[in-house]
Amino acid sequence: MTLITESEGSDVLRVRIEPWTAADLPLLRRTNAPEMTHHLGGPETEEQLLARHARYLDLREVGQMFRIVLDPEGMLVGSIGFWELNLRPEAAYETGWSVLPEFQGRGIAAAAAREVIAAARAEGCHRSLHAFPSVDHAASNAVCRKAGFDLVGECAFEYPKGRMMRSNEWRLDLVGEGDRRRNVVVRRRRGMGLRDEGLKGAGA
Repeated sequence: MTLITESEGSDVLRVRIEPWTAADLPLLRRTNAPEMTHHLGGPETEEQLLARHARYLDLREVGQMFRIVLDPEGMLVGSIGFWELNLRPEAAYETGWSVLPEFQGRGIAAAAAREVIAAARAEGCHRSLHAFPSVDHAASNAVCRKAGFDLVGECAFEYPKGRMMRSNEWRLDLVGEGDRRRNVVVRRRRGMGLRDEGLKGAGA
């Protein structure tokens, strides 16, 4: 859980993340609005949305999707997660998020990103976590910076399939030099393979 204060003297808000469940489909539909998918190629069809929901529920062996909860009210305000990314020369994790418009600009996405960083680090499977927001999406790029990511540079990124977008690649180191050997051992024990699930629509 991460605490955020919007202004001096204001109430302290608590941001936490909870594993995605079958009951979160309505939240996914809310994040599929045109104003929230402008930088991602626009809203998905209902069929695509249901397929995405199924992928979110099936991520547990290769990452995790979460709903973002704002306390003390317990309101569902968005989604965030991390999943495997087949990034040469080594595999890594990718992350993405969506925060509902009425809750944006309050530090919620950055707080949730810090929670996801901790979750991905606890997995102990990959050395780095990456994000690929559009170069034109100032808010998401700011989230990366506030959450502690380092800017690698601009790149061409395919999302959705068949559509190339100009993205900024952001990278965050998940393990120290002394953890490399343990990292390799954990990956071999779990026998985790790579797969591209096309999950970036979680938000960027």
